[in-house]
Amino acid sequence: EKMARGPRKHLKRLNAPSHWMLDKMSGVWAPRPSSGPHKLRECLPLVLILRNRLKYALTYREARLILRDRQVTVDGKVRTDPTFPAGFMDVVELKRSAETFRVMYDVKGRFTLNRIQGKETGFKLCRVQKVVVGQKGVPFISTHDGRTIRYPAPGMKTADSVMVNIETGEIMQHIKFEVNNLVMCTGGRNGGRVGVVTSIEENPGSLTTVHVTDSAGRSFSTLITNIF
Repeated sequence: EKMARGPRKHLKRLNAPSHWMLDKMSGVWAPRPSSGPHKLRECLPLVLILRNRLKYALTYREARLILRDRQVTVDGKVRTDPTFPAGFMDVVELKRSAETFRVMYDVKGRFTLNRIQGKETGFKLCRVQKVVVGQKGVPFISTHDGRTIRYPAPGMKTADSVMVNIETGEIMQHIKFEVNNLVMCTGGRNGGRVGVVTSIEENPGSLTTVHVTDSAGRSFSTLITNIF
């Protein structure tokens, strides 16, 4: 039995992901995200959204009170945990101010909150992480935000995208991953860049590489795991 080294409930400010853009000097700690639909290094805790990004709270305590007032929903569910991990493509809604945001990446691969309204607030895109046949032969897919969706349309593959209805959790549309698609790079050195897939290079025995050209005509390549 190995014991865990160091506290698992804390996160030092210097070890926090740099895309949270916390300054070094204003404290020792950072909010450690709860375990949830997004990974520790690939999420933005709700307290940071309220306090550091939207400036609706000045302190952690104020952010906690806003959440405790059941004012914030993520993907249509009320979340009261200050360190709940919101991640890429999540829809964050603030009831009191009647605003809705989608968590996206900016050009540098940092999280930004894009205001959305109307129909946009009702769906989100999810990347298919794996396609599995479960118990009793029930096929299901796992998505990048920890959803499990049973009985997907046949022909779905890893790296495809699905459009998910937030209220029902059902698949509205299936977008195949292929050449000439518009993609966003969600990790690695090119994180946050958007472009069109020019070619998909399969390397048997190692990871598939995807070549992408952005709107300015600059091309870059990245691993398929970083492509959304």
